[in-house]
Amino acid sequence: MVVERRWVGGRDFRFAFIGSRGRLKDTVDIMIKNFEDMQKLGQTNMDSAMRLFGEWNKNWQAIAAEVGDYTKRSFEESTATVEKLMASKSVEQAMEIQTSYAKRAYDDYMQQMTKIGGMYTSMAKEAYKPVEKILQNGG
Repeated sequence: MVVERRWVGGRDFRFAFIGSRGRLKDTVDIMIKNFEDMQKLGQTNMDSAMRLFGEWNKNWQAIAAEVGDYTKRSFEESTATVEKLMASKSVEQAMEIQTSYAKRAYDDYMQQMTKIGGMYTSMAKEAYKPVEKILQNGG
């Protein structure tokens, strides 16, 4: 019997060719081993995918919670500013309230976008880790 070794996806698979004497048992044993190796590879990939989806879910929930908190704070700040504007005694005072609000709103928005951008970056890095591990292991 001639046994040929091939590397497929970073794994060693043996391909048996029955010679003139034909040892069927050896061929079947090699086929079963290859099948078991493929099952292990499939299970490893499934485990990696499930971890990846779990991390993505956790990160998306964190981003959604952060956006929700920002929206609530922004609405409360806007409402308070409108109340101040309604109570203002002069145009100058109203302009001062509006200018102050615009500056605070812009600063808060930029801070929030930086924070959410960092969360997206972190999520992308976490998502790439399983792919990087697979590539380092040779496919």
